[in-house]
Amino acid sequence: MSRALLNTCRNVTRQYRSPLAAPFSTSAHRLHQSPAQQQQQQQQQQAGKTTHFGFRDVAEEEKESLVHKVFANVAGNYDVMNDAMSLGIHRIWKDQFIRSMAPGPGTKLLDVAGGTGDIALRFLDYCRNIHRDSTASVTMVDINPHMLEEGKKRFQTTPYAHTNQADFLVQNAEHLVDIPDESVDVYTIAFGIRNCTHVDRVVKEAYRVLKPGGRFMCLEFAQVDNPVIGKFYDIYSFDVIPALGQIIANDRDSYQYLVESIRKFPPQADFAQIIRDQGFKTIGSGYEDLTFGVAAIHSGFKI
Repeated sequence: MSRALLNTCRNVTRQYRSPLAAPFSTSAHRLHQSPAQQQQQQQQQQAGKTTHFGFRDVAEEEKESLVHKVFANVAGNYDVMNDAMSLGIHRIWKDQFIRSMAPGPGTKLLDVAGGTGDIALRFLDYCRNIHRDSTASVTMVDINPHMLEEGKKRFQTTPYAHTNQADFLVQNAEHLVDIPDESVDVYTIAFGIRNCTHVDRVVKEAYRVLKPGGRFMCLEFAQVDNPVIGKFYDIYSFDVIPALGQIIANDRDSYQYLVESIRKFPPQADFAQIIRDQGFKTIGSGYEDLTFGVAAIHSGFKI
């Protein structure tokens, strides 16, 4: 990123410290709570009734609607912002994700939190280009209909429009009620699982719908261990990305949440253990770090 753009982002950061941004900071949020509210929140936490929405503690039943609002806000600019947030590197990560999958002819993919179709299209392109195969199919699932509509629009401009290779389903990743047991070969979720309320339930559902021998794959932002790189990553994440959200999408708060949600997601080794706890078998550590651990590919097999 050029020095001029970085300076612009920092200026926007100072300019757009709106009152709405305060709840995204745990300390700021608690500072404005009364002692009674703090006590009530502590009691809720002890009862296991709260979860995180970025750095903010919310009731479990509230998180889904808050996340829904975020993605309804960003849907139209989602692809542009992905490029801006990752400097385009997310494309390389997704290409590596599909190469690691190496799907064969006729593979039936369930792409959960499918968003605007990046993984689904790469999957179908791989099967067509590598295997000359037109029998592979993908079901794109997303809880947010706004995101799914963006995916449908994108597919209309591809060779897969008006074929039986792709379909779309509004569904909660924790309750895939319209997906039968043991019905898909590969389950993918890319940059979506950290937004779910119960990560373990998402993985458990993946295990249910996969055929024996099927594969669970997750591409998600991760934890950077290198302290030097981590420092620069934090500056970019908390100073630059929300400012880019304001400049490009006129929405700082949604991108502030997206950054905070990354920091609240379990570290790579912890998430790999969650995958194993739900019955999957992993090879080695169960994950592959990408770009110094900014993102990681997780994989497990139903054996």
